Amino acid sequence: METQIKQGFFAERAALNMTDYLVFDYLFETVDDPEAAAAHLCQEQSTAQWKRVGVDEDLREQFGAKVIDLRVEGTAERASYPLPGAEDSPVSRCRVKIAHPHGNFGPKLPNMMTAALGEGAFYSPGIATIKLMDIEFPDDYLHTFEGPKFGVQGFRDLLAVYDRPLFFGVVKPNIGLAPDDFAALAYEAYLGGLDIAKDDEMQLDTPWSPTPERAAKTGQARAEAERITGEKKLYLANITDEVDRLLELHDVAVDNGAGAVMINALTTGLSAIRMLRRRNRVPLVSHFDFIAPFTHISYFGVHSALVTKLQRLVGFDVIIFPGFGSRMKTPDDEVIASVTACLEPWGNIKPALPVPAGSQWAGSTGELYRRLGTVDFGIVPGRAVFEHPLGPRGGAASLRQGWEAVVAGQSLEAYAENHEALRAALASR
Repeated sequence: METQIKQGFFAERAALNMTDYLVFDYLFETVDDPEAAAAHLCQEQSTAQWKRVGVDEDLREQFGAKVIDLRVEGTAERASYPLPGAEDSPVSRCRVKIAHPHGNFGPKLPNMMTAALGEGAFYSPGIATIKLMDIEFPDDYLHTFEGPKFGVQGFRDLLAVYDRPLFFGVVKPNIGLAPDDFAALAYEAYLGGLDIAKDDEMQLDTPWSPTPERAAKTGQARAEAERITGEKKLYLANITDEVDRLLELHDVAVDNGAGAVMINALTTGLSAIRMLRRRNRVPLVSHFDFIAPFTHISYFGVHSALVTKLQRLVGFDVIIFPGFGSRMKTPDDEVIASVTACLEPWGNIKPALPVPAGSQWAGSTGELYRRLGTVDFGIVPGRAVFEHPLGPRGGAASLRQGWEAVVAGQSLEAYAENHEALRAALASR
């Protein structure tokens, strides 16, 4: 039986018409023979039982997932994250690529993710831990998704900013402000040089700050700041809510002054974003709530860059994700991988603006620029703007001055000698 399973769920990539397949790339640890474990993984996530009793048939050729590459990368005395039944058993650590016929689920994200990340993957016999690292999409399948409506270029067009990173600011306090107070803080930050004032991910449509009123007040502040500064500004409204309210809240926020809307991507659901993408009039911005439980364990869950990739696929124009630094608890190479997942050429799918987040301030922009080698990113500080010693106007100005130091080829300390906001930001760290 094991021999039959192995034979039916293995294939050479060259022997398959790869336009008919997605490729799921997994890391896994197994207490069993790696080939048998990989074959069971294919079986569980596709045909399971591949013929009816007493009927001469084999459904695997058309419907079965198939191992097209399997490498044993090492062994260990026990699994890195032992699950019941594998606490003290030695394991083989493997990398496997599985060609899964996308005809099994079609261009339907919930069904595709059920195949890649569902019962079949995580409860497959003999596999102690498993992590989905990437998915390869053939062009024909990719074309069934719209991707970002605006993308990096469209988002920049709204602000008429093309030669530098974009400065977001999370209005603080994040919960409890009345619309007038919220708008007043945003206004000061706009005058200091902030491009986008945004709701915190916890700021929703609430009794103390209804979305229509908050959007209207902040939209008025934005318009006045544009008049004074001569620069385009955006208010980014968080419309995270029950799925059946997303379209309503999008329209309410936009009609009252929001220039973009944010949704907590995984708490709401990626398929819900795809629905919204068919109706949105302004850029869609994602926040990374509920991503860490899926991504932070080395051999279990899903790679953070794949989460970013899927968010780009469903239509987010701007993707906020955990960035560099100890607070975000994300390896540097994963941050870089998420930036790449936003910007790399990908068929018909436009690039999304990457925003690596986490305790940022006036010095963050230059550091990110040096690491990423591009100006196509945003930074999204909160307290560095709204707890700045000179107030939100000074906090936003310090962000701009931090970037000006980079352009001038000066250290922050040298540039701060003649720039008060940056000098105060350095002194407060």
